[in-house]
Amino acid sequence: MSGSKTDPAAESEHVAGNGLLHRRLFLTRGLTLAGAFGVAGQASAQPAPQPAHPEWMKRQGGGLSGYGQPSKFEEGVKRIAGQPNPIFPSVGSTRTPLEKLNGMITPNGLHFERHHSSVPAIDPAAHRLMIHGLVRAPLAWDMSALMRYPMTSVIRFIECSGNSGAAKRSVPQTSVGQIHGLVSCSEWTGIKLSHLLDETGLLDGASWIIAEGAEAASMVRSIPLETALDDVIVALYQNGERIRPEQGYPMRLLVPGCEGSVNVKWVHRIKVVSAPGDSRDETGQYTDLLPSGRALQYTLLMDVKSVITHPSVGMKLSQSGLYEVSGLAWSGHGAIRRVEVTADGGKSWADAELAGPVLPKCLTRFRIPWAWTGGPATLASRATDDRGNVQPTHEVAIARYGEAGAYHYNGIQPWAVSQAGEVANVRL
Repeated sequence: MSGSKTDPAAESEHVAGNGLLHRRLFLTRGLTLAGAFGVAGQASAQPAPQPAHPEWMKRQGGGLSGYGQPSKFEEGVKRIAGQPNPIFPSVGSTRTPLEKLNGMITPNGLHFERHHSSVPAIDPAAHRLMIHGLVRAPLAWDMSALMRYPMTSVIRFIECSGNSGAAKRSVPQTSVGQIHGLVSCSEWTGIKLSHLLDETGLLDGASWIIAEGAEAASMVRSIPLETALDDVIVALYQNGERIRPEQGYPMRLLVPGCEGSVNVKWVHRIKVVSAPGDSRDETGQYTDLLPSGRALQYTLLMDVKSVITHPSVGMKLSQSGLYEVSGLAWSGHGAIRRVEVTADGGKSWADAELAGPVLPKCLTRFRIPWAWTGGPATLASRATDDRGNVQPTHEVAIARYGEAGAYHYNGIQPWAVSQAGEVANVRL
């Protein structure tokens, strides 16, 4: 496809059932092909009126500020808070409102939260990162020492392993963010953990690390040493600014592609060991109960997944016509290679356009034009990563891990569009 010329007429053809169009249509000709589909009400643009000066052009606006804030008209774009724990109200999660965002980067203030305890107020001047255990020279670094190391920046997602669990157990008629919003994507900047491990010197027998957070719960997770030496970083910055308290200030681990709890926040101690720790966080939870009754441990990588964010449950299409179907895809195994979209409940599929940059272990935005004729439709997306992993149907996902477990659900998420344009959650 790259470097070749495509016939515009071919671009306007339907490429799958129920109105899905060639993925490059919007890139080449926008909405100007609307009339080619015989669909009414293609655009909301109206003839230009006589120029008028609104009130905000007639008076001085706001002044300078020390830290920018969203427009007051966007005050509703906030993290979605879960049900508070009646005993420990600071324990729980908030979710990213995926349906209210676009692109691939999550703003810092909207990155999801998951806390096993309260958010500590850590003085960075008093914080230390210690590496000990099976090393030649146990070492500890304060912030001033860490700031002297060369840093690297990567754009990666973090996803709670319990994300989408509600869709596994039921068909909730709530927003995309409420169902799938325990995933976010940022540019993370910090020091490669391998540099620090090399400095301490690894001894024979070292095969795992145990990372501990400095919050009241002392969150502990075990990570294979080969993973720690690969692409793990001690992250100090998120999207260019210092990590916020709820994201692990003054430092956290970024373990790309692995379930969220492995990305230990407020990290202050790393022990190099010969075997995983089997801590309470790795036995009492974050295990996968199988249909056989046995449980899997240390299933760290997050599987390939996608979800359509526009249109999605709770939205309403105002009129028949041309729409852009858009969503997000990601995989802990690597980069997204392909996203297919259906508008007829899986009878036919069409390739969506992947918006660049397409990076490994990163959210990828996909888009495809759709000519909705006003009849019933069932939209869904199916992602494939560069390792050949394909997002499964609900039935296949359930057969793998069973219905009881709460983690690692990545089944296809469909949305039904009614004749009235209302979008609801359904099963394929």
